[in-house]
Amino acid sequence: MELSERKRRILRAIIDSYIQSAEPVGSKAIASAIGMEVSSATIRNDMADLEAMGLLEKPHTSAGRIPSPQGYRLYVNELMEEHRLSLQETQRINEALNLKMRELDRVISEAGRVVSQLTNYPSFALSAGSSRTTIRRFDLLMVERNAFIIVVMTDTNMVRNRLIRLPSDLTEAQLQMLNTLLNTTFTGLTLEEITPELMRVAQHAAGEAYGLISLVVSFAIEVLESLEQRTVHTAGLAHLLELPEYRSLDRAQPLMSYLSEESDPTRFPVPKDEASRILIGPENVAAALQDTSVVMASYDIGEGMRGVIGVIGPTRMDYAKITARLSYLADGLSKLFGQGELPGKDDEKQ
Repeated sequence: MELSERKRRILRAIIDSYIQSAEPVGSKAIASAIGMEVSSATIRNDMADLEAMGLLEKPHTSAGRIPSPQGYRLYVNELMEEHRLSLQETQRINEALNLKMRELDRVISEAGRVVSQLTNYPSFALSAGSSRTTIRRFDLLMVERNAFIIVVMTDTNMVRNRLIRLPSDLTEAQLQMLNTLLNTTFTGLTLEEITPELMRVAQHAAGEAYGLISLVVSFAIEVLESLEQRTVHTAGLAHLLELPEYRSLDRAQPLMSYLSEESDPTRFPVPKDEASRILIGPENVAAALQDTSVVMASYDIGEGMRGVIGVIGPTRMDYAKITARLSYLADGLSKLFGQGELPGKDDEKQ
């Protein structure tokens, strides 16, 4: 969308003002903000043009304008300036990351809580495994005549094992035959592919042999399911009630219910191959989010897993500032999980 430099400045000034005040913006307030010698009449005409282009909206009760979702999208893509974190902000994020407790859920939960405190918006943080993870290799190790160890390695180099005890004896030769069959039949398969393959093998294998095959493959399925599982943490839901847009309980209740529902972690969007993503208004698929914006950043956990941290709020949120905070935190989480260290001083923006 082609806009003159003056109209771009006017649109940016309106969005910046509305982000701070949550009040419709009039031409008088814009005149001094754009840094150009322009009359109020000219600004009003430009605002009318921006409205006709779908970038601004005019509330019925006010002569001022507010940004539309399309206006926010243009702002995010082309107009907003990079927000440089203060030293205090980077220190606070680093303090949250530098936790002695390295358990995944506790670190992610704490990160979400800090984001909510920094932004004054509800936050969500989740870990998500890759649905394309496969088993690279099976190893079956004899322990006793009626016991063996299953070892599986995924294509992300994660290794899991389990001791299996049997009601009857098993020979070393039988175990090696089973090992060969597993490695020729069930490696390189995703979670969605491995179960149909097990059903196909069931049609040809003898009962006792199939029982052993099923035992090992079931363990492999457990491993793949654990890598794909999502764990979600939300924080700061009460911040919604502090925002002008959600002071009405009727307006806030559907969104609060959506965010607090724990049974379906897939309700939260996850960036595909992007380090960060912004969804504005109708760009959100979920009906409860279509009057909101969602800003997300992803991070690498390792072992085929990644995580996402994000905030949800009104479409007038300060995208530049929030994107900077989330990106810095996500980078810190990637370094923490991958290398056991936090961003260095050279990474801190002041």
